[in-house]
Amino acid sequence: MAVSLKDVDKIATLAKLKFSGTEKEKLQKDLNKILEYIDHLNELDLEGVEPLENINETENVLRKDEVYTWLTTEEALKNAPSKTGKFFKVPKVLDK
Repeated sequence: MAVSLKDVDKIATLAKLKFSGTEKEKLQKDLNKILEYIDHLNELDLEGVEPLENINETENVLRKDEVYTWLTTEEALKNAPSKTGKFFKVPKVLDK
């Protein structure tokens, strides 16, 4: 499947890009080269080749989930300079 200038125009419109005539022709050639390379890769015999998940032989090292007791709302607000109900009261930062 070859990329036409009409395809390049559509891609440019979708990407909200503008190209000159020579740039469109260059993009058309580049996209066609990419598609040719992909077709070339599709011809390879990959029978028996395992998919590569990670180029390194390392595995994720995850820490154990542990339950901690955290501050209660009352403890967190105990030293707050200003509070409203169960929330910290802070100066307004947005004018609207």
